[in-house]
Amino acid sequence: MNFTDNTFIIIGGGIAGLCAAIGLQKLGIEAHVYESVAELKGIGAGFGLAANAMQALDHLGLKDEISQIGHYLGSYNVLDQKGNILVEPNTRSISQKYKQDNFAIHRADLHRFLLSKIPESHVHLGKRATSFERLGEKVCIHFTDGSQVVGAALLIADGVHSLLRQQLIPASSPRYSGYTCWRATIDNSSIQLKKGTETWGAKGRFGMTPLVGNRIYWYACINSTQQNPTLKNWTTAELLDNFKEYHDPIPTILSETKDTELIRNDIIDIAPLRQLAFDNILLIGDAGHATTPNLGQGACQAIEDIAVLLDELKTSTSIQQAFARFERRRLDRVNYICNTSWQIGKVAQWQNPLLIGMRNFMMRILPNSLKQQRLNKLLSVDFMQINRN
Repeated sequence: MNFTDNTFIIIGGGIAGLCAAIGLQKLGIEAHVYESVAELKGIGAGFGLAANAMQALDHLGLKDEISQIGHYLGSYNVLDQKGNILVEPNTRSISQKYKQDNFAIHRADLHRFLLSKIPESHVHLGKRATSFERLGEKVCIHFTDGSQVVGAALLIADGVHSLLRQQLIPASSPRYSGYTCWRATIDNSSIQLKKGTETWGAKGRFGMTPLVGNRIYWYACINSTQQNPTLKNWTTAELLDNFKEYHDPIPTILSETKDTELIRNDIIDIAPLRQLAFDNILLIGDAGHATTPNLGQGACQAIEDIAVLLDELKTSTSIQQAFARFERRRLDRVNYICNTSWQIGKVAQWQNPLLIGMRNFMMRILPNSLKQQRLNKLLSVDFMQINRN
């Protein structure tokens, strides 16, 4: 089918929304992005682009340029709080399968790059969508400023708190994981961090990875009640006191982080959905399958979404057919990732000393093939071939 006369409305200017706009543009489809914030600058810090995400970016024709602004990750080990290796994932074998490397990237760097690929006239800021209605075969979206826009298709990509998803699926409100997280990006000149790691300890998890531009991205997860007023006011001093017995360079990283560099938020996701496609409306990215960050797959799955969606739009006879086929190819995969990440987060956040001792002992003695089982199920399959017609 020729979609060139049909306008796609994309709600949300995150990674999913921007990648969708770029991909649709390459197919000759007019797409407009509507984003609630007044300035798109990539809130957050760093995240991983695993080999599967790089493969998806390759399908979008973006891989080569994005690899230039990412930091190559040869490994990402899981450690105990003394610095001993618990898990040493064989990311190289996965990279070889996809013929792609793993990278870490700063969200702001990626946002700037993606925005540079979209005409300014197709990105509309300060537009918060509140609801939609169907007008025959079209969809009309209403915004808080009283304006509205009509399109042939609606891609909902406005994240875990999506109001439009709530309209479609009222029971899909976010769920709290049981832990909160601090993030920051700091200078790497004195620390000279070379490798990315994640540390599991009795007082929480701490992850760190180098970024381009001689920077470090780090995060710290601590068990807590939701919206804890005490932790909300924590500074680097409290974080340093909490993690002071952890291995180097964790205390040093915290001591070199300014309070103004801290970003904190409770970790949430949405329980796996049974449906992503609703006629000519489609949920993508975090709006459709927000996951906890324990597998590092949130952004990766959003990018996979777009590669699969474009693949279907090239061959389907209607928007509705493309969206339905997309759901068939994506639903089981994203739900598996959501469930697996949730389970890993629970185990990683254990505080009981006996459970931690048992966990660490088992992680050390298990054969690498068993340790890597979940990673292999996630990354050893070609996501472009799952349920493909």
